[in-house]
Amino acid sequence: MSLGMDPRVIAALLDWQAELGADEWIGDGPVDRFALAEAVRAAPVAAARARAPEPLAEPVAADPVAEARRLAAQATSLEHLAELQAGYEHCELKRGARNFVFSDGRAGARLMLVGEAPGADEDRQGKPFVGRAGQLLDRMLAAIGLDRHAPDIDRAVYITNVLPWRPPGNRDPEAAELAMMQPFVRRHIELADPQVLVLVGNHSCQALLGQRGITKLRGHWTQTVGRPALPMLHPAYLLRNPYAKRDSWADLLTLQARLRET
Repeated sequence: MSLGMDPRVIAALLDWQAELGADEWIGDGPVDRFALAEAVRAAPVAAARARAPEPLAEPVAADPVAEARRLAAQATSLEHLAELQAGYEHCELKRGARNFVFSDGRAGARLMLVGEAPGADEDRQGKPFVGRAGQLLDRMLAAIGLDRHAPDIDRAVYITNVLPWRPPGNRDPEAAELAMMQPFVRRHIELADPQVLVLVGNHSCQALLGQRGITKLRGHWTQTVGRPALPMLHPAYLLRNPYAKRDSWADLLTLQARLRET
């Protein structure tokens, strides 16, 4: 095979290459050994990066209040609301309570009472206001002709609490717990559709009025969830402070007059 060169020149070039140490045929073109070495070193790093999984996205924490709003808005009846609220998993009170305390009395009554939270007796029986404070409440209502179980719907009363689970040791509800349960209690009021509300105690006023200070709030009509509402002292407070029963009697007479007008 002729390369277009004198064979003697070709032989001389090969001898010169041999003298330089090139005694082996490698390829058709020169090879940059430095670049090749760098590529070899980089290959394991690139391979590791290719195999490395994508970092997992941080889980988005659920907003307990937003979830409560979402569930409450789905409720189409009191029974449905009770089912949705009982299945709500964000409130830690649920873990330590014996029973879910939803309501008592006559749904559809003109008067609805919203208390604070179950106590030991309520937790045991699964109904609101059945302990000593509840017995006093029944006597107070009877004094103005009302009864939670009255067959006459005009004399009946419907009763619930802001919290359906008992706080441990009967401690005060925390602000976060009230905030989580507020959407449920507001929907509860909408579905029960009373003409008049009574907010029993400080924490029910905090949840539904955004205000505290029951001794100043009591006896003054206000509005919440589109209805007239009367804050009143909790019967448990009256058991500890019998002198305050005079104020509660005045509030009961105010309530009686409002129901007669309605």
